[in-house]
Amino acid sequence: MRIYTRSGDKGQTSLVYGQRVPKNHLRVEAYGTCDEVNSSIGLAASYIEETSWDGKHAFLDQLQRVQTILFHVGAELSTPKDKEVYWKLEQKHIDEMEKQIDEWDKSLEPLKNFILPSGHRAASALHHARTVARRAERLTVGLEDEVENKLVFGYLNRLSDYLFVAARYVNQQLGGEEKQLHTNV
Repeated sequence: MRIYTRSGDKGQTSLVYGQRVPKNHLRVEAYGTCDEVNSSIGLAASYIEETSWDGKHAFLDQLQRVQTILFHVGAELSTPKDKEVYWKLEQKHIDEMEKQIDEWDKSLEPLKNFILPSGHRAASALHHARTVARRAERLTVGLEDEVENKLVFGYLNRLSDYLFVAARYVNQQLGGEEKQLHTNV
């Protein structure tokens, strides 16, 4: 199978079920941005692979699960309204993230100030993924009338929270310094 098809050479792409839309269609922007988040999480995971700490493999398994679900969320976003989705996000996926956020957060120093994206490069990559997840959420909100599964909005919102706490957790595990925002600049 060839990687290139040439079918998008004139600025069009196909959604699930073959409907052609411009590559700058909001739906394409939304699922493309989910793919961007996924790549950023993968970058963070590759940095974590190079480290050694108790719980590393469980943490990486968590990230991979989130990546897999996020891939499916992108597929939901690429499926036109009123068409059958082959995999559907469920409330349990959001609940799993919330449970993990709470578990990691118990071990973290409470925040007293805003922090800057910083610390270990894996944590910085997770912070980057968080900001891209926020963009994916903003784009997806623009599709409100076209998205069948409204849980997608909650998932993307929670994903950015998850990535924020994951970045803090990685910094704690790997000795990365969280830099506080200075108010007197």
